[in-house]
Amino acid sequence: MSRNDQNTAAMTPDLLHYDLGEEVIAFSSRRAGGVSEGNYASFNVNGYCGDNTLHVSTNRQLLCDYLHIEPSCLVLPHQTHSTRVKVIDEAVMNLSPLQRAAVLEGVDGLITAQRGVCIGVSTADCIPVLLYDPVHEVIAAVHAGWRGTVGRIVVETLSEMFRTFQTSAADLRVAIGPGISGDAFEVGNEVYETFVSAGFPMDRLAVQKPSIRNTAEQSWFIDLWEANRLQLESRGVLPEHIHLAGICTYQHADEFFSARRLGINSGRIYNGILLKQ
Repeated sequence: MSRNDQNTAAMTPDLLHYDLGEEVIAFSSRRAGGVSEGNYASFNVNGYCGDNTLHVSTNRQLLCDYLHIEPSCLVLPHQTHSTRVKVIDEAVMNLSPLQRAAVLEGVDGLITAQRGVCIGVSTADCIPVLLYDPVHEVIAAVHAGWRGTVGRIVVETLSEMFRTFQTSAADLRVAIGPGISGDAFEVGNEVYETFVSAGFPMDRLAVQKPSIRNTAEQSWFIDLWEANRLQLESRGVLPEHIHLAGICTYQHADEFFSARRLGINSGRIYNGILLKQ
């Protein structure tokens, strides 16, 4: 075994775990524990953000080894800030890699009842939401940037779980992972007005205060954590079943990837959930 192979073998992904139930593994990846370099350092499994493909492949293998699954059982969509939600069933899992990539193009929410399959979404300031239905043994992973939040992708995901798997909202256990906080998510009037037009309670979600970039100017700051939490509660998820990580990626870019701090050519957090076999 070469020195590089030995170094890789000794690596373990540094994951933030959520306690959603004994039958699931739910987590968000930290930056440490991989082989990527520069603004991708070091644990990035996203192949759509410009990282070295060999580094991405190695990091994926490290994660799969940790989870005791094959790389083919690690599911990552190509997200486009849409509200598209896809059920990952046996038919999808049996597709070729190219066919699966085509099916997962433009998808920002995943649901599955397949055991041993890790579904997940990539974030780097956007809000990840992981859901678990312990009664029907169904899991979901949602990428909610501000566009997805406005489009209510969390509600779309819940609706699909209710319709396809007969999930009851009261049974759900949910984790809202690391993302940009309301103290750091600075937006212009056009984004603020988009939320207003979509019917969000902005008196609860937004404040106007000096800009981070220019303190002589006033800007709007929106709380995406709360916006998504309110959506969950509006569909019947119990407040005590919603775990908020409360970690701001912008303020903790040393530990979690932040596109606003590092630029878009940087790594992504992988927010995954797996039904144990």
